[in-house]
Amino acid sequence: MFDIDRWIEIWVTITRNKTRSLLTCFGVFWGILMLVILLGSGKGMKNGFLGNFDGFATNSVFFYTDRTSEPYKGFNKGRWWNMRNRDIESILRLVNGIEHLSPIIWGARGEKNIVFGQMTGTFGVKGVMPGFFQIERQDVYYGRLLNDIDTQEKRKVCLIGTEVNKALFHNEDPCGQYIRVNGLYYQVVGVIKAKSPNVNIGGRSEESVILPFTTLQQSLNQGDIIHFMAVNVRQGFPVKAVIDEITTILKTQNQIAPTDPQAVGVVNLAAQFSTFEMLFTGIDILVWLVGMGTLLAGIIGVSNIMMVTVKERTREIGIRRALGAKPFNIISQVMSESLLLTALAGLMGLSLGVFVLDFVSRVLAAQPADRDMIFTNPEVSIQTAVAATVVLLFSGLLAGLIPAWRAMQIKAIDAIREE
Repeated sequence: MFDIDRWIEIWVTITRNKTRSLLTCFGVFWGILMLVILLGSGKGMKNGFLGNFDGFATNSVFFYTDRTSEPYKGFNKGRWWNMRNRDIESILRLVNGIEHLSPIIWGARGEKNIVFGQMTGTFGVKGVMPGFFQIERQDVYYGRLLNDIDTQEKRKVCLIGTEVNKALFHNEDPCGQYIRVNGLYYQVVGVIKAKSPNVNIGGRSEESVILPFTTLQQSLNQGDIIHFMAVNVRQGFPVKAVIDEITTILKTQNQIAPTDPQAVGVVNLAAQFSTFEMLFTGIDILVWLVGMGTLLAGIIGVSNIMMVTVKERTREIGIRRALGAKPFNIISQVMSESLLLTALAGLMGLSLGVFVLDFVSRVLAAQPADRDMIFTNPEVSIQTAVAATVVLLFSGLLAGLIPAWRAMQIKAIDAIREE
């Protein structure tokens, strides 16, 4: 198989008709090139989509209240209701699949509601528990995040977003300074910006002032009302089961009919993310089908050319048979030529495809970091490259199989008589 004389002979045979060999190789070259570029493009689309969720817990579910759609226990249909602190306590005690939970309330967003000295701005205000920062993760530019002690002691501290810091402090370190939020003063303990550029809970963190949940709840003087609830489900726990358990607790404790489909609103980010994962899996399958179809066309071309080559070399094959060449020698000669043609063309196509993807990736990486990208870092993993190479080599052997079988059917006496 590794006889140097044999490979020299194969190379001479291939280069004897350069135009035909080049045209034959082009089909395989184009097929593997398209397969690599399509796979890399699909990966780039997936990376761009996942980049929108970067830093956001995708295994999350959100709950909010809505009007009841059924009468229950003396309450009329269409009743407004609110989640309360007792609901959070019951959920944390009874539901096992919760990794992080944060109730959320929103403060007023009036005109120029945030003040520091002579500087003012209009920004959102929300109160959260520390679990919020495990669901919507933040980059901390100055100071720290809110913690459990801030919540327990109802400290009058706050986090401000980068845009708030820019408007009030000109991007200087504001930690330790006091700002007025809706008429009350809070000490700034950190400056943050959400890691996820396009997904947020109740407004972008960089344009918000975030207070401890208990502090804002007391400041609003609305009792123990909760406006929104964010839950991150533990890995391995079925999200649907956790949703059902939480919904049941909320309905039971707030006198809502168990069959009411409207009263408890749910946003299941985990299900949406799973749908997108299935979509990209489907795209990968489609890309492989299209790429393999293109590659198959090239392989058929190689097989046809090898049939022509066998026909042209009928006398040569007959003489080899007459001189005692074994069947394996004839088969390996034809299949080796097919394999060499396919491997050369395919590896060139694979190399060019990787080069093109790397070039596009470098161009995209040079774009501004804060620019929204729907296509980033197109790439082909080493596993995909190995798989494409294996498919390529197998295809080369397959392309030479029929011509090799045809060569074996040639009888020595008939081949010598061939004109």
